[in-house]
Amino acid sequence: MGLLKTVDGAALMSQPLQPVRFVVDTLVAQGLHILAGSPKVGKSWLALWLAVAVAKGERIWNLSTRQGTTLYLCLEDSVLRIQNRLFEITEDAPDSVHFCTECSIIGQGLEEQMEAFLSEHPDTTLVIIDTLQMIRPVHDTTYANDYRDLSVSKRLADKRGIAILLIHHLRKEKAEDVFYRISGTTAISGAVDSSFTLVEEKRGSGRARLTCVGRDIDYRELELRWGENNVWELVSDSREQPEGVEIGMVSLLSDLLKEQSEWIGTPTELSQKIDPDGREGITPKKVSRMIL
Repeated sequence: MGLLKTVDGAALMSQPLQPVRFVVDTLVAQGLHILAGSPKVGKSWLALWLAVAVAKGERIWNLSTRQGTTLYLCLEDSVLRIQNRLFEITEDAPDSVHFCTECSIIGQGLEEQMEAFLSEHPDTTLVIIDTLQMIRPVHDTTYANDYRDLSVSKRLADKRGIAILLIHHLRKEKAEDVFYRISGTTAISGAVDSSFTLVEEKRGSGRARLTCVGRDIDYRELELRWGENNVWELVSDSREQPEGVEIGMVSLLSDLLKEQSEWIGTPTELSQKIDPDGREGITPKKVSRMIL
């Protein structure tokens, strides 16, 4: 067995690395994600809209998307139901969104089927599996089994640089932290990169909250309402938009480089040069990260 391959802190903080790519900007990154909600809350409608919007490169709740082929494994629906729902949410579905109502399960052919599709469609950005339970083998619900099942999808998402979204259920019992209501053991939340829960304010109210938490995204809550075209529409978003600092820094850097074509110094010196009184909130750490 070889020696550990390490990188020191100084080198790591100055090394340009490929940033995480988002399929839905600031919300759904490459990796494995879970969307959990109560039965009949509208998870599948949301999944279908996501699959079509990403395939078309359309914005989702004012957020840009990375256009590419999408695959929706709608394993609890018929082709007729998917067709009817498509007519409800869009006037034209592109040929880059694919639907499948039957597939193998984990460990019994699913991985090979997914690899074959991704090889045939290398521009795939998003795969949605509706529902997680439909692709799992029959075994006891234990932490080890939950983690093992989800790790298969996690490895595939990371290997291919795509987003895989698993549709899942919430327990009926109330909990102070809504993520504790995700069905299964805590391995479900531990194995995924992001968790999303869709909870109605009141059954049949047409108002719901999408709560989001993850490794590559900020915690946020989106208030949604059920639209006439069977699409969840955005009412409000708790996330504070950080673009102001970025835009401010680009503007100040532009002004600096108009005066002099070259500037050499540390991040601390640069932040003091372009934002001496700290009014724009441009700290040395933000300078380093944004320029990197």
